[in-house]
Amino acid sequence: MWAAVRQLTGRRQVPAAIEGISAQAFNEHYASISTDPDYITPRRKSSACPSSSDYISEWRVFCALDHLRSSATGPDELPTWFLRLGAPLFYKPVAQLFNLSIDTSTAPLQWKRASIRPVPKVRNHQLLERLVVTHFLYPSILTPPSSLSFGDQYAFRPTGSPAAALITLLHHITHLFTANPYVIVISVDFSKAFDTVQHSNLLHTMAQLDVPGEVYNWLVSFFHGHTHSTQYLGVESSVLGITASIIQGSAIGLASFVVGAADLKAVTPGNLLVKFADDT
Repeated sequence: MWAAVRQLTGRRQVPAAIEGISAQAFNEHYASISTDPDYITPRRKSSACPSSSDYISEWRVFCALDHLRSSATGPDELPTWFLRLGAPLFYKPVAQLFNLSIDTSTAPLQWKRASIRPVPKVRNHQLLERLVVTHFLYPSILTPPSSLSFGDQYAFRPTGSPAAALITLLHHITHLFTANPYVIVISVDFSKAFDTVQHSNLLHTMAQLDVPGEVYNWLVSFFHGHTHSTQYLGVESSVLGITASIIQGSAIGLASFVVGAADLKAVTPGNLLVKFADDT
């Protein structure tokens, strides 16, 4: 309906063609950014016998389906209202599939294929990703090992916010002024931070967290074998594989960036880091 409204009112915007640019050229550019020339296949944890076959309870899956927010349909073209309405029937088989995915440490290939299009971002459902984050990753960062620090990260955490980061920064600057004539603040924004994350380094850090071996191996599977194509002016490029990056709009991607930045620390006593994702 909205497509017809935009067409009738003239609000549909068609991108203008740029000479010498094609879908394939765009796709090769994106793939070059997200390719790690020194890629090393991450090692899995040995897990002879699964700790539990019920990693995600049926009740959690039902609640996730029942509380889906309205959004654009994903590749399966199933509307949100349909998933909410069918939650009483879907939740049991979906829970079985989710637990089978974790138990076998296998992330479906369909989740790893992206299509890059010049359209506004949409929020996909990503049910299992969100359950893995809330049920395993977030609890594990509450009691991290001594080598990692999450207290200075204010983005993509349940208790973080821009206001908290600004209050912390202002408090420490004010405190330092009581004993120092001046304070130096250095602001760093990492270029293409999400697109260039090395999977081997990220998973090495994740391996230090207190998560079940099957869940860690599922994360290894999730980050391995990602591909994407690009659509431009109605033409779709070939599919290219990538060996780096985390998906910024995904549930796993945002939490993963928090984990990946956890070993960034100040080496000089008295210096303080305040992190908000890739801004430090």
